[in-house]
Amino acid sequence: MTDETSDLSQLRARLTDVDRKVLGLVAERQRLVAAIGRDKRSRGRQTRDFSREKEVIEGAIEVARQLELPDDLAESLMQMLIRSSLTAQEQDRVAAEGRGGGKRALIIGGAGRIGRWFAAFLESQGFVVTIADPMADPMADQAVQVLPYPSRTAWEDGALDEDLIVIATPLVVSGTIMEQLAERRPAGLIFDLGSLKTPLADGLQALAAAGCRVTSLHPMFGPDTQLLSGRHVIFVDVGCADATREAEALFESTMAERVVMSLEEHDRLIAYVLGLSHALNIAFFTALADSGEDVPHLAQLSSTTFDAQLEVSSRVAAENPELYFEIQSLNVHGEEALAALERSVAMLGQTIRNGDAGSFVAMMERGRRYLASREEDSSP
Repeated sequence: MTDETSDLSQLRARLTDVDRKVLGLVAERQRLVAAIGRDKRSRGRQTRDFSREKEVIEGAIEVARQLELPDDLAESLMQMLIRSSLTAQEQDRVAAEGRGGGKRALIIGGAGRIGRWFAAFLESQGFVVTIADPMADPMADQAVQVLPYPSRTAWEDGALDEDLIVIATPLVVSGTIMEQLAERRPAGLIFDLGSLKTPLADGLQALAAAGCRVTSLHPMFGPDTQLLSGRHVIFVDVGCADATREAEALFESTMAERVVMSLEEHDRLIAYVLGLSHALNIAFFTALADSGEDVPHLAQLSSTTFDAQLEVSSRVAAENPELYFEIQSLNVHGEEALAALERSVAMLGQTIRNGDAGSFVAMMERGRRYLASREEDSSP
């Protein structure tokens, strides 16, 4: 072994040792975070403190400057640590203040990704969870991995005497399940997780008419979500305010923003929040795929904007295409959003082809003002 190789090995060994120490300090920080979380709960204080987060990040940047480290490195590192801390504190709070207390929950469609998220969420609150899903059958063609909950393939086979019934199935199936549930009139709280509500209106109304305690939820986050801070959960009251309040209470221990709205308003807004954003990203990656240009080649010339757009589009492309088609095709307000997108693209194209710099600038300034209003409303 040459001296140069020996020196490199020693440097790498020292680096490995430093990495272990860094991780050890992170572990110590997490233990302190847990203690702080317990103290907050005992005092009835909220998990998130924006002023304290700002103070921590600014302090870290000051220390980084003294150590001749880049500001953005310190800021990114502290934001990641803060997010990890908030996740741990939120999960601890959910478990400590859980609403389950041994109550039973049935998740119809619980073998799916969002169904499994809710199974874990409810279990952390003390619910005894059961899954009803054909994919829970180990002999099924697309059987999921063994679920850590009691399961059956047909929800109809049970007594339906659970305290909570969650419907986490595709939209085209959920409405039928609701109507069948209405015939059996279970006593527990019932809610669905549908991304659209008008396709479920008949089923929801059937449950309400049967005297069931029913409401409707739309979690505005994906099944990989761990921290609910900054996330929204929409509650659609279908005539049983007590059921909506009971469903809201499941999220009181989290940092999720809870929004109550009507069924019609939900789908009108979702046409833009989901329908438009999905359509825009699908159009983006379709245009790239049809261009004949290789992604690695484009990446060599990529910009900050392109990279950000590519990241979002990649996440959209990886999602469930059947679900995304439902969001586009089953929303009675969906055509409005698609038409708005088509008009905007046509206007942009005409402006560029006509060499109309004034109109182009006006479009940019209008967008800037519109988006600035959002930033003002969302500031803590």
